[in-house]
Amino acid sequence: MGLLDSVVGALAGGQSGGDNPLFGIVMQLLNNQPGGLGGLVQSFQQGGLADIVNSWVSTGQNLPISAEQLRSVLGSGQLQQIAAQLGVSPEQASGSLADLLPRVVDQLTPNGQLPQGGDMLSQGLDMLRKGGLFG
Repeated sequence: MGLLDSVVGALAGGQSGGDNPLFGIVMQLLNNQPGGLGGLVQSFQQGGLADIVNSWVSTGQNLPISAEQLRSVLGSGQLQQIAAQLGVSPEQASGSLADLLPRVVDQLTPNGQLPQGGDMLSQGLDMLRKGGLFG
C-alpha cells in the first residue's frame, strides 16, 4: 500500500469524498499507475485519446469520455477489479469512472500542467478536505 493509499484511507472516514468509494479507487489507480498521473495521461494519449485527456489537464472545458473508450485504455481486467471493489458490474464501474476520472485529473492539474513529485498527494488531500468533487 502506497503513501497516497494510506492517507486517502485515513481521511476517507469523515471527509468529503469518503462517502464515494470510487474516489479512493481513482486515487489508488493514479498512485499505482506506472508514472502516476503522468503515466495515466500518457496511456490515454497512446491509446488515441490525446484530445480528450489533454482537455482534462488543460484549463478549458473537459471533454467527456465514454465507458468504452475508458475500457480501451485501462483494459477490461482492471475495470473488473474496480467493479469488484465497488460491488457493481464492470459496465457500471466504467460508467462511473468515466464520469469521475476527468474531474479528478482536472482538479489535480489546476494550472494546466501535470504536478511534480508530492504535489499530487497534496492536491488529492485538498480535494478530500474541500469536497470539490462531491460538494
